[in-house]
Amino acid sequence: MKKIIAPSLFSANLAFLYRDIEMLNQSEADWFHIDIMDTSFVPNISFGFLFTKYVRKYSNKPMDVHLMVLQPERYIEELKYCGTDHLHIHYEACIHLNKTIYSIKKNGMKVGVAVNPHTPIFLLQDIINDIDFVLLMSVNPGYSGQKFIHKTYQKLEDTKNLILKKDSSALIEVDGGINLKNYSLLFKNGADILVAGTTIFSNSNPKEIIHRMKLEN
Repeated sequence: MKKIIAPSLFSANLAFLYRDIEMLNQSEADWFHIDIMDTSFVPNISFGFLFTKYVRKYSNKPMDVHLMVLQPERYIEELKYCGTDHLHIHYEACIHLNKTIYSIKKNGMKVGVAVNPHTPIFLLQDIINDIDFVLLMSVNPGYSGQKFIHKTYQKLEDTKNLILKKDSSALIEVDGGINLKNYSLLFKNGADILVAGTTIFSNSNPKEIIHRMKLEN
């Protein structure tokens, strides 16, 4: 199966955002990953609707939006209007998870459920057949450049087993601390999509880094 690289714009140079968008358009990257934070669910603030609409205007690849906010159901229609293709919501942030999942689908977007490092995967067993993605946080959400949590490998195995047990078609996305030392092992252990930020944008040749990661296909 094709392995997907989704560079996180949270690590891009915002002073030269258009330049970085064009670079990704011309690269082998598959998706644009956008983190939206509210300072309540996570201790940081990031992008909003205007940013998302700007990226959609100039990007030519799917937009993968990760909502790290409380009550994410409030923003579904607006994010659809902004051109979001995939919308990830957090298990820990949703009181009515099923209702929120179906609302995202109703608005024509693919839906992912994200889980923090401490959240056990078995909690997704009742909705694993209703979603398109499981987004595993391999760092505590909120900041880029964090160290990869090694227990993610076990969570990746648990997720794969749940998907197989339930005959789900959900893909596994991993986000946080992805680098040139661990990306290959993550793919080999069942990840379908890797979100990488600092590793890509801190390099003098980000397109080459993306190319190297794609060689795992």
